[in-house]
Amino acid sequence: MRKMVFKMERTGLLTEGEEVSLSEGMLPGACYYTLDSAREKSLAMSGNIPFTERLTVQKGTVEKIEENERGFYVTVCIDEAGTDAG
Repeated sequence: MRKMVFKMERTGLLTEGEEVSLSEGMLPGACYYTLDSAREKSLAMSGNIPFTERLTVQKGTVEKIEENERGFYVTVCIDEAGTDAG
């Protein structure tokens, strides 16, 4: 089970336990992921991820949503078991 943290700009967009889709974006030296729900796209964004650590699945489950002085952070559990990278 892999856990990733995503930055969300507004509260109330996702709930703990909700299943989300992960969309991959490409940069010249890395990739990044955005979270999509059944209702809305691009709700939160990951940091830059090296190509060697790319995800092998496109779904996850929201484990935790936290707020601190810098904003809202969403922890997503991603089950890569049964894949080559898992």
